[in-house]
Amino acid sequence: MSSEIPDKAEVKKASISYAVDWGKSPLPPTLLATLITALHARPFQPLPMLFPPVLLFSTYLNLSSYKVDSAGLTAAWSGLYLLLARRRKVAGSSFSSRIGNKFGARGMTRGSAMVLAGANVLGCGVTYVFGRRSAEERRAP
Repeated sequence: MSSEIPDKAEVKKASISYAVDWGKSPLPPTLLATLITALHARPFQPLPMLFPPVLLFSTYLNLSSYKVDSAGLTAAWSGLYLLLARRRKVAGSSFSSRIGNKFGARGMTRGSAMVLAGANVLGCGVTYVFGRRSAEERRAP
């Protein structure tokens, strides 16, 4: 048995570190805001369209080095959108029309937005819970 320390490249990342990296990235809230806009801008639906500006502000916070606070904001608003999107029922008179609505372009976009919102809740929530604000607190006057 050797007591060698593995190289940094050889060390495998834990799943929680993937979630933390997801939460620290500015890309997920931007992608979710894009998908929400694609779904609800035409015809304009006012309630779902409240989410993209908040998610884009979260991206701005992330790029301004407030990664933990941005992760909390993203997790909260992604969870709210997930609740809002979950209540929609697929309309259709027959089974084939319901399947067509689920797997059409709009249904796939809706599904992608819901999966991305769920990933944001998980990844950004972990980042917010386990994140440290020490760098952010030192920077504040």
